[in-house]
Amino acid sequence: MSTPDFFRARLDQMIDLRHPLVVLATRMPWAQLEAAVAPCFARQDRPGERLEGIDLFGPTVAVAGAGVSAAGRPRLPLRLMLSLLYLKHAFDLSDEELVQRWSENVVWQYFSGLEYYEPRLPCDATQIGRFRRALGEAGVEEVLKATIEAAVQMKAVRPAEFERVIVDTTVQEKAIAHPVDSRLLEIARHQVVKAAKAAGIPLKQTFAKEGRTLRRKAGGYAHAKQFRRLRKVVKRQRTILGKVLREIARKRGEATDARARARLDTLVSRAERIRTQQPKDKGKLYALHAPEVECIGKGKARRPYEFGVKVGVVVTARQGLMVGARTFPGNPYDGHLLAEQLEQTTVLLEDVGVQPKEVYADLGFRGVDAANPNVEIVHRGKLKSLTKSQRRWLKRRQAVEPAIGHAKNDHRMDRCWLQGATGDALHAVLCAAGYNLRWLLRAIARLGLQPVFLRLLLGWLRDAPGARRRRQVGHGAPLREWLTTLPALG
Repeated sequence: MSTPDFFRARLDQMIDLRHPLVVLATRMPWAQLEAAVAPCFARQDRPGERLEGIDLFGPTVAVAGAGVSAAGRPRLPLRLMLSLLYLKHAFDLSDEELVQRWSENVVWQYFSGLEYYEPRLPCDATQIGRFRRALGEAGVEEVLKATIEAAVQMKAVRPAEFERVIVDTTVQEKAIAHPVDSRLLEIARHQVVKAAKAAGIPLKQTFAKEGRTLRRKAGGYAHAKQFRRLRKVVKRQRTILGKVLREIARKRGEATDARARARLDTLVSRAERIRTQQPKDKGKLYALHAPEVECIGKGKARRPYEFGVKVGVVVTARQGLMVGARTFPGNPYDGHLLAEQLEQTTVLLEDVGVQPKEVYADLGFRGVDAANPNVEIVHRGKLKSLTKSQRRWLKRRQAVEPAIGHAKNDHRMDRCWLQGATGDALHAVLCAAGYNLRWLLRAIARLGLQPVFLRLLLGWLRDAPGARRRRQVGHGAPLREWLTTLPALG
């Protein structure tokens, strides 16, 4: 038990204990979540370095730097960093906005496990990104799993409801500009020249002025629909990019910095792909800094093509709680990813003790019944063979669409700013966790739940000796109503 601080204000005396986020702070399984992610942050046991020397008694051998080091600044509390991830995706905030609002919001500080008000930033905004990378895919799945267990513990959803789920796919777009050929060629030329300069390779000609002029002309010709002139400009851009790449290949041995040369080799290989790729090619490069981006067409009239990665989403058929979110690089057929998606959902529900038995999906999941023998796949292609109950539940399949829409518009799934394919995977799961957190807040308001310690206090007062004499307090108000009108309980 912490020592009281008489010079700072306690958070539980400043807030309404009936606020949904305050109630959720007492219902989340923080201890289990911290224990699950703690191995991701354990200090590593290093083998050390073997040092040989000579002293007065002859040759010596010593090992330096072995074992677990205790050096460095202590990490911030795990609950604080985990709560920041929850709040970031629940309220659609950037890292900078998140830490600023946290320093001003007493309810958020209480949710993070603090006892006293702290008028300062919880951490630097860059620490959130490092914490997220350290968690990894397994860690963020534990973050999502905690929201599911909280929903079961609060009895907002019955365990039997997890047997019937809805599966669908969407596209999580990457934070890149629209991949126009002229723009990609100019960026490739500029980045390759910049990397060559950093590696110490002198170039005879960089075509900087001509490159900017050609990019401006290409934009004007495309806007005016003068495609013949546009093709001529793009052809010239390919030519000057090829000249730069060939000169770098001849002078590659002059590079002085090994690290800069490795980065230059990576950029040169990607620039060569951009220079040689054609409009109808497969496996095209759509962004120099994000080679994992894919072109995916979902049949939308308003947006024929989206550039990102395919994401599978699983929600419960009755309540709409999200019990799965996973990225699938390579743009596979929807039905082929069902087994992997259900595997993740089964792992998330292992503590609940329930597995999905019925999957409701669209026609994109046809023909994969043999690959998924443990579940029954229901779609409108089987309409004649469905029971009356299954037909009724099939009408709920569209319930996954608003869940995807809210995940995109309210929880940051519409655009991924994290680096690489790993960043895409982390972002999708955290967006699902943010969606579930808002779902839990609505469930608390709907069910009228109270904090755990308030329920325990009411039960103790009801069962204590002399409770009958304390039924009426004040001017005849019942004890329960009097306690719930208190601003806070110290």
